[in-house]
Amino acid sequence: MIKVGIVGGTGYTGVELLRLLVPHPEVNITVITSRSEVGVSVTSLFPNLRGKCDLRFTEPSIETLAGCDLVFFAAPNGTAMGMARALLEKGIRIIDLAADFRLTDVEVWHRWYGIPHLCPEWLTSAVYGLPEVNRAAIANAQLVANPGCYPTAVQLGFLPLLEQGLVDPERLIADAKSGVSGAGRKAELGSLLCEATESTKAYAVPGHRHLPEILQGLQRVSKAPVRMTFVPHLTPMVRGIHATLYAVLRDPSIDLQAVYETRYAGEAFVDVMPPGSHPETRSVRGANTCRLAIHRPQGGDTVVVLAVIDNLVKGAAGQAIQNMNIMFGLPETLGLEIIALLP
Repeated sequence: MIKVGIVGGTGYTGVELLRLLVPHPEVNITVITSRSEVGVSVTSLFPNLRGKCDLRFTEPSIETLAGCDLVFFAAPNGTAMGMARALLEKGIRIIDLAADFRLTDVEVWHRWYGIPHLCPEWLTSAVYGLPEVNRAAIANAQLVANPGCYPTAVQLGFLPLLEQGLVDPERLIADAKSGVSGAGRKAELGSLLCEATESTKAYAVPGHRHLPEILQGLQRVSKAPVRMTFVPHLTPMVRGIHATLYAVLRDPSIDLQAVYETRYAGEAFVDVMPPGSHPETRSVRGANTCRLAIHRPQGGDTVVVLAVIDNLVKGAAGQAIQNMNIMFGLPETLGLEIIALLP
């Protein structure tokens, strides 16, 4: 059994980790921390776990986590880097669901996140946890940087095109829409029901923090410099990301459906849909699945890729558990064979 600790168990990704890890046959959750809820039972905050989890929240500390084989950080940006060095020195493996180790360049980190990095020596050693790209490296990793939600959908959508050099890499557009849970479980005016419902808006148009992460990932597979316009939107739903991706084809005669079906053949959590499909966010709600559809409107030279994920599952907790399974030599799908919730 893998002895697991969770740092930051009161947020949406924390409770999603609990929902998925509690029934996992190879996991024993030993510690769950929260600075604000020390001593409080997990089920008093999350009644969906009644009868399934008898833990109480504890103060996060190296001593508390020292008995774990693996620690998930489901805490805000800046938390994991403050504890990572001490845990790694003890041989404890880490999966960080925040952004602390996603970027390899410390100057880029500081520019986008505005705080000094406390563990910069691990930035180039951390493995970026997108299994469909880095599966072999994840298997041997001590520290995995779990991808962000937008970057997961956008990268999985664009990767086949860039890997084969099928599009102009300097003319990429990503129009992405997220449910409100992507903003986290905090009291904030824009997340209130009366503010967010019955309305859709773009935000962070000059530059979103996920942009450098997406560009870094796409650049690794592109033979030429990558440029992208990325515009995120907030939509009045709890879960889900819908990314509409645009690129200009070098050769419009290419069989794009075959390209995607071949690239993701055998990938348990990427579903390339039949030609003409329009995937819906509700089709992946609660599941660790990315659904893709490929279009070429009016037979022109523009390819449109539609990608949908649940931002809390394939975009966060589910992908983290997928990475855990790979790290510990378990079947990648173990504990994740979840059918999406309908209606």
